[in-house]
Formats: sequence, structure tokens, C-alpha cells
Amino acid sequence: MSLTDLSNSFRDDEQRRRVQVVIHDRLADDRDPQECRHLMRFWWQLSMSYQEVSMKELSLNVGKPKLDVIEELISAIRSSHAEIDAWVATTQQAFPVIQDRGFRTALDGDS
Repeated sequence: MSLTDLSNSFRDDEQRRRVQVVIHDRLADDRDPQECRHLMRFWWQLSMSYQEVSMKELSLNVGKPKLDVIEELISAIRSSHAEIDAWVATTQQAFPVIQDRGFRTALDGDS
């Protein structure tokens, strides 16, 4: 299944940004660099019309709970703007904000 159609299916740029914030802040955990890298490639895919990441790559590199959420998002994007909004709300409740350890380490090193 190609993911190149996703970028054109948002209500507007604000809705896309809200989805990307959820992926960045709640799913892409730098403690698992391989999974984080693929989630961020998917994050980028939401703005691009070319193939940044495939479903096969996601399924091989993203853990089941997060992969299920990404598949729900893809389904929502292909369904309706209201479904996308519902995905944002549900995912924000289900996943806490992740603390970016790499950024924190860089800040601590500058002190």
C-alpha cells in the first residue's frame, strides 16, 4: 500500500501539523532509535507526495501498539477530516508526551 496520497487528504495545514505534533511528541521515542527514525520518516511522509517510508518498513520497524495507531491514522486520513480529529484526540489520551532524551543531553552538555 502506497502512502503517497496522505499529504493531500488533510482539511488544512493546521490539521496536518496537529497530527505531526502527536507523532513527534507522543510516538517517536528516541530511546528506540530504529523505531523513532521510521516514525519520523512517516511524520515527513504526511507532507510529501513522494515515498519517504513504506508500510512494509513501518511494519518491520515499529512496535505493534504504535503501528496499530499509525494504521488507524492512515485509515482516518483516507476516511474524513472528522476521523483525523478523532484520531488526534484519542492518541493524545492514550500516549503520554515523550521526553526527548537526546535534546536534554545536548542541553545538559552546554551547561
